[in-house]
Amino acid sequence: MRLGLLIRLFTVSNGNIDEQAPSESDGILSWERPIVTRTQFEESLDLAAEIGAEVVEFAQSGRPDAAELLVEDATLRAELSAMVADRGLEIAVLNAASMPMHPRVGGRSRRLIRRTIELAGLMGVPTVSSMSGIGGDGSSAKAVNWVGYPWPAESVALRERHWEVAPAIWRDLANHAANHGVERIALEVHPMNLVYNVPTFQRLREAVGPTIHALIDPSHLFWQGMDPAAVVRALGQAVGHVHLKDTRIDENEVAIAGVLDGRTMEGKGPRAWAYRTLGRGHDAATWTTLLNALRETDYDGALSLEHEDQHQTYAAGVREAAAFVRPILEQG
Repeated sequence: MRLGLLIRLFTVSNGNIDEQAPSESDGILSWERPIVTRTQFEESLDLAAEIGAEVVEFAQSGRPDAAELLVEDATLRAELSAMVADRGLEIAVLNAASMPMHPRVGGRSRRLIRRTIELAGLMGVPTVSSMSGIGGDGSSAKAVNWVGYPWPAESVALRERHWEVAPAIWRDLANHAANHGVERIALEVHPMNLVYNVPTFQRLREAVGPTIHALIDPSHLFWQGMDPAAVVRALGQAVGHVHLKDTRIDENEVAIAGVLDGRTMEGKGPRAWAYRTLGRGHDAATWTTLLNALRETDYDGALSLEHEDQHQTYAAGVREAAAFVRPILEQG
């Protein structure tokens, strides 16, 4: 296993890489910025090298523009490869997280995934990560409708209609991956998607085929009450990629709000759970157990640090997370 860092790829406007961030982006965490300049992107690469990462994963936050430009421009692909290699890094994964069944932006999302697969093929990257997605309630819907409870009957029927649509979408994308030399599509096991636990992942993989793998992000499993190590053991070699992100559970708030806490995630006020920097939610023993489970199943891919802690800056959180997990990795 190799330590990695999840980095926002530079954004593209009007066919050109953005070079200037809008003033209103000041203070916005890196993965939420509407624009990521080339300078900001390279600063993240410098950070990856500083923390001792071996690999990087590039995310695009639902925007296909950069992938489309890179697919069309061999010179720019070479520049990107040089930026990575000059820092002693490799690209392990291209991230195309999006909502391919969304009633409004599903077409753009599917285009992002297809273009990312094509880019991965051109750059020799074996894994594309994404999300399974979820649909809306009928042809006139404007928003997604996630059914996480088996009642009432019309909600169950809606969920099954989503399941009727999803396999065809992912079979098409899996075939596209095979045609471009991409070995696996790793779908994040994530609520607000069809695939959010072991049974739902297995259902989609059985319907689509072995190109579909699981992306394990423990932070989304913790708050659901799941055991990440048990999930890894249940999925075995179907685990295709791993994010390292923590969740802090506030038992006092869980006692009165439960894990389905709908209060804001912006770090203001109490919550039953919140995404935190690695080690601020669960101790070293928990992460040791998870990494041992990955070793038992012969996982040899990337471990991408992902920062979504509202209480720390991106750079501070990444440095702290790397310092926390490196000794655990070295134990193996």
